[in-house]
Amino acid sequence: MANQAPFRYDAEVDPGDTRHVRCEISETYLGDPIEIPVTIINGEHDGPVVYISAALHGDELNGVKVVQEVADRYEPTDIHGTLVCLHVCNVPGYLAQQRYIPIYDLDLNRSFPGKAGANTAERMANALYSTFISQCDLGIDLHTSTRNRTTMYHVRADMENPAVERLSRSFGSNLVLSGEADGSSLRSVATNDGIPTITVEMGRAHRFQPALIDRALAGIESVFAEYEIVPEATVSWPGWTKIINSSDEKTWLRADTGGLVEMTYEHPLVYQGETICRITNHFKTREKVVTAPFTGLIVGVLQNPVAAPGHPLCHFVSVDETTAAEIEREIESGEFSEDAWI
Repeated sequence: MANQAPFRYDAEVDPGDTRHVRCEISETYLGDPIEIPVTIINGEHDGPVVYISAALHGDELNGVKVVQEVADRYEPTDIHGTLVCLHVCNVPGYLAQQRYIPIYDLDLNRSFPGKAGANTAERMANALYSTFISQCDLGIDLHTSTRNRTTMYHVRADMENPAVERLSRSFGSNLVLSGEADGSSLRSVATNDGIPTITVEMGRAHRFQPALIDRALAGIESVFAEYEIVPEATVSWPGWTKIINSSDEKTWLRADTGGLVEMTYEHPLVYQGETICRITNHFKTREKVVTAPFTGLIVGVLQNPVAAPGHPLCHFVSVDETTAAEIEREIESGEFSEDAWI
């Protein structure tokens, strides 16, 4: 790593400085600038450049709070390296409280690295990527589930990539879904450009969930410890870890009948044959019981309690007997927190 140098965008942030900026990445219909809020903390000491991004989908708010807290928590004297805190990437979606860029429903996280002369999303992605991400050494991209669903706190990472595996393990999540991301997602493009990146999924859209926010802040500090960005920090160990690979069983359980959905599981660990939910018609004259096809974890689950045939009910992934026993011990000891899971 070279000696600590200024971080450059359309200006410079010198070592030892913190700068809160609004960077223009597009324009509105009126020709007014669309500006993303960014905090750059350039440490006094040498170290890696790390980006932490939130709200690539405009309604995913847990990450927005995490980035705000990171930007407020650390001073340049604490940092060996540089923190690039991208508070809200999809400003149009955020202002409308929508997942995608409004009007055209463009997905900013399927538009990287973007092009200067392309559609709105690709132009915004290009501005974000070329101005900030391309200068970084590693990244943490924060997400939640989409509307009407919630997701267990977990990491998504390409664990076949040694640099990504190191980053993922240092974050300290119990659950890791291993695999490559969509080719035009920020995680995929950055990783392929030599900037190892993980995606953190946590909870629901349109709200703050303090237990998940606290977990993410602890995970980020753990990364800072692993890479000696904050040397006095400590690496977090979650107690147990399960990595779900492509060879593991996983499925979206879907409704076969329409009706009202009542979730009946007590916690996200469900054993083969146990009931996950029931679907009844409005007269309660018909009932469909949905059971676990294997022992596993409910990673994502429907929040809107109505379904039609084909609607997703839950994202279910298998766990082995050892992992199931570790989770049971955590439940029995009282360390298990439902709020911090799903």
